[in-house]
Amino acid sequence: MCGICGIINLDNTPANQEPIRKMMKIQKHRGPDDEGLFVEDNVGLGFVRLSILDLSPAGHQPMFSDDKRYVVVFNGEIFNYIELKDELKVKGYKFHTGTDTEVLLAAYKHWGEDCLQHFNGMWAFAIFDRQLNTVFAARDRYGIKPFYYLLAKEFIAFASEIPPLLCLLPGKPTADNQSIFDYLVFNRTDQTDRTFFNEVKKLQHGMSLSIHGSEVKVKEWYNLRKKVAATSGFSNAIEYRELFKDAIKVHLRSDVPVGVCLSGGLDSSSIVSVLIKEFQAKDLNTFSAVYGSGHFGDESAFIKEYSAELNNMFYTTPDALTLEQDLSEFCKVHAEPIPSTSPYAQYRVMKLAQGKVVVTLDGQGADEELAGYHYFFGFYFKELLSHGKISKLLREIFYYMYNHHSLIGIKSFFYFLLPKYTRTQVRVNENSYLNENFINKFKRSNSIAGYLYGSKSLTDALLDHFEYKLEHLLKWEDRNSMKFSLESRVPFLDFRLVEKTLATSSDLKLNKGMTKHILREAMKDILPERIRLRRDKIGFGTPQDEWFREPNWQTIIKRIICSESFKSRQIINASVAQELYNQHLSGRKNVAKEIWKWINLELWFQEFID
Repeated sequence: MCGICGIINLDNTPANQEPIRKMMKIQKHRGPDDEGLFVEDNVGLGFVRLSILDLSPAGHQPMFSDDKRYVVVFNGEIFNYIELKDELKVKGYKFHTGTDTEVLLAAYKHWGEDCLQHFNGMWAFAIFDRQLNTVFAARDRYGIKPFYYLLAKEFIAFASEIPPLLCLLPGKPTADNQSIFDYLVFNRTDQTDRTFFNEVKKLQHGMSLSIHGSEVKVKEWYNLRKKVAATSGFSNAIEYRELFKDAIKVHLRSDVPVGVCLSGGLDSSSIVSVLIKEFQAKDLNTFSAVYGSGHFGDESAFIKEYSAELNNMFYTTPDALTLEQDLSEFCKVHAEPIPSTSPYAQYRVMKLAQGKVVVTLDGQGADEELAGYHYFFGFYFKELLSHGKISKLLREIFYYMYNHHSLIGIKSFFYFLLPKYTRTQVRVNENSYLNENFINKFKRSNSIAGYLYGSKSLTDALLDHFEYKLEHLLKWEDRNSMKFSLESRVPFLDFRLVEKTLATSSDLKLNKGMTKHILREAMKDILPERIRLRRDKIGFGTPQDEWFREPNWQTIIKRIICSESFKSRQIINASVAQELYNQHLSGRKNVAKEIWKWINLELWFQEFID
């Protein structure tokens, strides 16, 4: 886990090391253990290292292939590097380090771009071919590791984060208003190659980028939909459990301490239970956010199910005061607006873990492959209706209502049946504070109402979530962990597990009104029953509605939404926002998520645009 960056001059002028050093410095938190710089002809590569495998100087990057033809900067982990090393040894390759970086280089040398199909892991890397003077870069299947780039007429630059690229601009960056619209209306980011900055793009998951002379090409190397169509799903829970255990096993490969971010939910608890029961990890470190009984987001009762089995359980309590103290830094770390304070809880958990472990595991990705959000019932109901399975539809609606006493699944069902334009309009109407001109300019060009909410079946919806929704969660996790020089790993996103789970029939995901059916069945006798049979879902939630009613936050919020800059952007109607906040203060409404979006967006403008 590291930070990478580079500048390739497309006009073939010699590369300058100074801007690369500046980029390295800006993202030094990603790699405090070592750093390296390579400059040759028109290519410059920079690297900052967080040592995970082979902690010796042998892991230094940029790293050269044995024949010195190729040089790589690599962020991430190839979890099956041991198996690949053995395979490549048979083919005549020799290895001198214990790193996966050396294996990556040998794999590229042997298979070329097809090496990507052999990797099980998370990565963003760039390889310079000194003989052909070409650069090949690639990103992992699901977007776990970041890769941003800035394409100008004279050069292309890339980095693991956005701020290092902003320092290369000749003037101020400008805001991408389509991204802002999607953020405010749909609570979504990262569904395309756009960022909140017009000047910066991201290489999307499953994509590669090649540079030859002045030509830059981006192409797809991995297509999840095609892979799932060619894969047979799980037939039973035992089969699922065995592959899940193996995914956790390879994600444990590390030469530094490993811990788990434990929310108390089904996903992270499944990881902890497997580590205890299958890998006898009694000395495991866990890190959790708690708020006290009765507060929204508090899952301490579930987390404490492990108190008799684990000795190293650590807790943090994010509150209104810590958020106030961290507000400026938190916004800078993410460099783009975030639609809720949930990632802040994760931020505090990562801060808690710093100094105790270097690698963390968590349950990210399980909701998207196992239909963990309640609105997925809407897609399932839509699927049953379209296939004419009316009796099963009515039965599943009954079980859903019986188990959850909620209308979310039913409302989602009817919402997903609406035409695309109407779906957008419904969401716009829910956000009455938006400026009308802003709405009219961007409501027809969003990609969410059509793609993410237009899925025809549950499997289609899950595939669309991997394509258009999952990545922003992974981005927030990357920023939160790397801020504190931690590597975050997500075993549910082992590609073998993802492909087989998504190919599995819908009734093994949603069954009798319960989510993640096959995981719950697989965890029998492993997971505490109180957690295995949980019906609610919180994750790293926060009691933000309470926070935003506290006196200090009233001052902060009113200062922002009454400011001239807030009014002048012509995105949010300030008077409507002020009235909604007054209703929030009186308890008539809970608009905490909207309040956060307003202040986060304005602080982002002030920090990065103004």
